[in-house]
Amino acid sequence: MTELNWPPGRRRRARPSKTPLTREEIVRTALRLVQAEGIDAVSMRRLAAEFDTGPASFYAHVANKDELLQLMFDEMCGLVDIPELDPPRWKEQVKQLARAGHAAMVAHNDLARAALATIPSGPNALHISDAMLGMMLAGGIPPRIASWAMDRIFLYITADAYEYSIWRRQAQGAGKQTFIDTVSAGYLEYLREIPAEVYPNVVQHAEALVGGGPEARFELGLELLVDGLDKYATSES
Repeated sequence: MTELNWPPGRRRRARPSKTPLTREEIVRTALRLVQAEGIDAVSMRRLAAEFDTGPASFYAHVANKDELLQLMFDEMCGLVDIPELDPPRWKEQVKQLARAGHAAMVAHNDLARAALATIPSGPNALHISDAMLGMMLAGGIPPRIASWAMDRIFLYITADAYEYSIWRRQAQGAGKQTFIDTVSAGYLEYLREIPAEVYPNVVQHAEALVGGGPEARFELGLELLVDGLDKYATSES
């Protein structure tokens, strides 16, 4: 496999680090910090303390925190299982891959934040993109529609995972579902008090508005995105 010159624009030092650090060790340690404390806990100084060395030692391996976040996100992408293409099941496989990517992001606290407003372009992220694009193409979805749909699906799962991390942080150890139930109950009580003559639909369907857990809502969104591709499928698949 040809090694990618990634991240792009990176200047690599010819002089090796004076410490026995490797980029892989740095990235994996940073991922452990993110899982435990979130992105804001990751800094060169904090990582240096983890390795009992100085921050300058890291710059032979990672240019800055932005590059480190790219490397961390791509390392996480490497944990996503990619199913072997089965054209008749292309829609279910797109959903399966989306669920796996979402689960990996949820498991890594707020790391999804690093992918918002960026284009993940590391080798592992590209494997996921290539696989999902291939699934849609196998289903007869034109390349332009498949490419844009993949972008929307990735945005959806990334934003949802990031929101999930915010809810978890706000729960403050009370348990995410307990926190969500408490917030939902409060919002339902509020909706029942607003004037029905002004907001008739909201008041009438208040329970539906607050009902359902995050997993059920995620599944509905995924179905809407993927199943909606049927209208673009061609007979040439």
